Amino acid sequence: MAKRIILFLAVNILVMITITIVTSVLGVNHYMSERGINYGTLLAFCFIWGFGGAFISLAISRWVAKFSMNISVIDPTNADARERDLYNRVAALARKAGLPTTPEVGIFESSDLNAFATGPSKKRSLVAVSSGLLEHMNQHEVDGVLAHEISHIANGDMVTMTLVQGVVNAFVMFFARIIAFATTQFVKEDIRPIVNIIVIIVLEILFSILGSLVICWFSRIREFKADSGGAQLAGKSNMIAALSALQRAYELPLQEQEKAPSSLAAFQISNRSSFLELFSTHPPLAQRIETLKQNNQIL
Repeated sequence: MAKRIILFLAVNILVMITITIVTSVLGVNHYMSERGINYGTLLAFCFIWGFGGAFISLAISRWVAKFSMNISVIDPTNADARERDLYNRVAALARKAGLPTTPEVGIFESSDLNAFATGPSKKRSLVAVSSGLLEHMNQHEVDGVLAHEISHIANGDMVTMTLVQGVVNAFVMFFARIIAFATTQFVKEDIRPIVNIIVIIVLEILFSILGSLVICWFSRIREFKADSGGAQLAGKSNMIAALSALQRAYELPLQEQEKAPSSLAAFQISNRSSFLELFSTHPPLAQRIETLKQNNQIL
């Protein structure tokens, strides 16, 4: 269920690179002076464009999701029985969560058990589920998944993540330009502008990947809150059932993990010692299930 964040991060990097190219071509680099870089002006420049890039990514997130994943949006007035049932479930959960409007509801073709929510605001959001999820999960499990995604919308997670991404963007742009400026001092003056742009773009991509560690860490924290919210909307048993279904589909049981060859350890999705887990947008399912079970405040 990490697609909403992966799409957001990918679009954000593309937007930031586009901003870099456009501002460079137009000569919007007033942070440069005869003495070199004016660091105060550069920092202000980076924060303005960094947050601008993040909010542009947020504004088009729903459109990007529909286009890139070929999502078929459900029209409740002209839908078959399965689509109408899915829409009505989302609508009921949205009302229970206090959302001002029912999110758009869509289905995309995939054998994976997958779902995500995205959109720039509570009034302009989208909940999309895979055909595989609808085929392989029962109604209680589907309710748990939908409640989790509705909880993300109700909690304003996409907007909050955008603010975090804006800060990350600002520092990515800031350090990329400082390093690029230092690097170009060692090349011929006539090729400095093009080298500067290339170095900035490369560094922005690299630093954005590193910065995604912060976004992924933030996402893992918000997943626990969305699980809790989903349990309150659909019931704890339904939320646990949904997570357990995902665990059966995607994670090896503990006894099988222990038997796996050590050479494969880094590729196990539930291996907590793996460095790759730092790039995970979701905590281990076993941990999420146990956290819900221990939360006695939710029935």
